[in-house]
Amino acid sequence: MIFKQKWAALMVGCLILGSCTSRPERSYPIPTAQQLEWQQLETYAFIHFGLNTFNDMEWGYGNTPSHTFNPTNMDCEQWVLTLKACGMKGVIFTAKHHDGFCLWPTETTDYSIKNTYYKNGEGDLVRELSEACKKHGLKFGLYLSPWDRHQAEYGREGYVSIYHQQIEELVSKYGELFEFWFDGANGGNGWYGGADEVRSIVAEKYYDYEKAREIVWKYSPEAAIFGGTVPTLRWIGNERGIADATQWCMYRTDYESLNDEKMLRRGFRDGEAWLPAEVDVSIRPGWFYHESEDGQVKTVEQLMELYYNSVGHNANLLLNFPVNKEGRIPSIDSANAVNWYQKLQKDFSNNLLKNCKVTTSDTRSPRFKANHVLSDEYTHYWATHDGVKQAELVFEFPQTTELNRLMLQEYVPLGQNVEHFTLDRCVNGKWLPIETDEELTTIGYKRLVRFETVRMEKLRIRFRVAKGTLCMTTVAGYLTE
Repeated sequence: MIFKQKWAALMVGCLILGSCTSRPERSYPIPTAQQLEWQQLETYAFIHFGLNTFNDMEWGYGNTPSHTFNPTNMDCEQWVLTLKACGMKGVIFTAKHHDGFCLWPTETTDYSIKNTYYKNGEGDLVRELSEACKKHGLKFGLYLSPWDRHQAEYGREGYVSIYHQQIEELVSKYGELFEFWFDGANGGNGWYGGADEVRSIVAEKYYDYEKAREIVWKYSPEAAIFGGTVPTLRWIGNERGIADATQWCMYRTDYESLNDEKMLRRGFRDGEAWLPAEVDVSIRPGWFYHESEDGQVKTVEQLMELYYNSVGHNANLLLNFPVNKEGRIPSIDSANAVNWYQKLQKDFSNNLLKNCKVTTSDTRSPRFKANHVLSDEYTHYWATHDGVKQAELVFEFPQTTELNRLMLQEYVPLGQNVEHFTLDRCVNGKWLPIETDEELTTIGYKRLVRFETVRMEKLRIRFRVAKGTLCMTTVAGYLTE
């Protein structure tokens, strides 16, 4: 009888505590495993190279002679080693830009690398770069412009099958891709096989992006998709390298919203799809190499600013490196990017919160305790009880400490919830606000907050407004120079 009473009490206790010991309910939409893996890359590179490089152009018209493509010291391995040295996790290569010139020996057109002096027409830059990536452990992705200013069939029904064939060639011959890019520039004036005219299309209908995605995913089922009508990520709405501090991973899937530049910068709190942002920006003013821009390569300080406004604002950074006429990333671009990465490594090497005592106003259970936010394991997180959308974390330092940077991460496999938070510091037993010029609104996968160097005995983060249960996986503090 006593045993039965104890068992009944235990069962009642389990029912009462069930919502506390189990993980929080998901706050939909949430990322797929593929999208989370993509967000965890954080930084990767673009490579723009082609006929434009040799003709001092950004958008070729489609009539530039293919024989003008003639690199004198081509070295894809130099690209990859440079990108690895500056912390890039992968590279996306422009296999064909708007001029229609193809950097692999496609069967769809003679306007390609096979009709150049490079390797006597036997070259294949897509293969050379993909093999260099495999050799040195970089992920490989491809950009294929839907717009083709050279192709005579562009704007007509016949071009769509040509474009799909080009996709099939690329995704079937060069190994697994981590991302595939459909650019948004579509239609206008062009050479079009000598027609030399303006051709307009309705992009969301013309290219049959649904079929295009099927082709990509047939060979690379984990590939992220940029652009078109079926993206798994979204453009940030500008090419300046700036994502808004308020940055939701959620978005609306109608094509009109996918072209709303204002909302692209911020996302939608109540969006029905998980479409995290990607910031694309070039290390130079142009996307292709121009000798006149050799003195305008972004400095370490400018690259740091890009990082804070992209990765620090819950978005991935796709940094473009224009390859020069030799076929190499220029030394000044390489040096600035490597020095930038070294500064990043230095600035974020010492988490000054590591030895803090962490307390909270609400803890779901010991399984989700507050000090999990100091763990290096992404799957260890602090969580509140169901329905608790306001709570605080307090970090007590062993001694008075100076800080000027904070890094925060939500456990986004359960959703993005934080809408507003504030920061305070305790000095001589008195709480004072930490002043910052940034909106302290969303967090998402990653948020970096900058402020003037301040001393504190304790740090307090107060989560003021949230959509759902609070789930924080990481809080880190740094002192940078």
